[in-house]
Amino acid sequence: MTTPADEGAMRAAKDCLAGSVGGILQVLTGQPFDTVKVRLQTMPTPIAGQPPLYTGTLDCIRATYRNEGFAGFYKGTTTPLVGVGLCVSIQFAALEYMKRHFHAQNAHQSGVAKAAAGEAPLTGTQLYIAGAVAGVANSVVSGPVEHVRTRLQVQTGGPAPSPAPAVAATASSARIYYSGPLDCVAQIYRQHGLRGLYKGQVATVLRELHGYGAYFLAYEYLVQRAMTQRQVARTEIPAAEVCLYGALAGYAMWGSVYPIDAIKSKLQTDQLSSSKRRYHSTWDCARQTFKAEGVAGFYRGIVPCLLRAAPANAATFIGFELAMRFLR
Repeated sequence: MTTPADEGAMRAAKDCLAGSVGGILQVLTGQPFDTVKVRLQTMPTPIAGQPPLYTGTLDCIRATYRNEGFAGFYKGTTTPLVGVGLCVSIQFAALEYMKRHFHAQNAHQSGVAKAAAGEAPLTGTQLYIAGAVAGVANSVVSGPVEHVRTRLQVQTGGPAPSPAPAVAATASSARIYYSGPLDCVAQIYRQHGLRGLYKGQVATVLRELHGYGAYFLAYEYLVQRAMTQRQVARTEIPAAEVCLYGALAGYAMWGSVYPIDAIKSKLQTDQLSSSKRRYHSTWDCARQTFKAEGVAGFYRGIVPCLLRAAPANAATFIGFELAMRFLR
């Protein structure tokens, strides 16, 4: 006989497994776009009279392919393939837990049966809070995962001379400083400890909190509306519709948090040593970016980000929903 605790653990395990499927599909679909985005975000401000490292999205794509081939777009993929799978599983596990919490809360307040309340729509505020909690929970893992991925993504050119320098430089560097994700983690941890791996964490938490609040609010609202208007179960929503809602959720997220993501990328590719770093805090990075580049500096690389938002997030949600349908 299963206990409520057993049932809760089984639900959480299914949420995590389905989330992992969505996360893996997200990485495989979106990594090339993300690499171009990060390289544009972190390229150095050109000296007066000199051209920028990349003149735009297409130039970055051409330069990456010319110098590194197709594999260049998938630099740092191993880390997110494992890490993002874990991140997305955490996101969905936290989201589903919060949704069940709010359903039970609503049932208690209204006096209806919990089973009936579980099918009733949650409010926009409840959906946003559920998404925000999922984002903050996710940031514990996404911070170091994205730090490592970002440092690997901005490495260009051929293999570094031996011995390799210990600290990654900016996107203008032509040498590779890390042989792979494990080497990157090992070097950072050896020299700067856990604090080094969590570089840019304040910006990461801010991005995850609001970004995933908007993300899951948009997706769950659209799903709830479809269920209510057509009187269908969640599992009866067509896959194409799930993909559309996932794409729109991606736009809701990135449209609201892109500037803080740009700051996060700049912080995570800055020097690790406090005596050499350019930015001393999240606010200092925002201040210097605005001073040097104006508002446009916070939106560099947004084109590949928006191009990525639709397929990557459609893949995330279709992976999660189909996995959950299979596991039920």
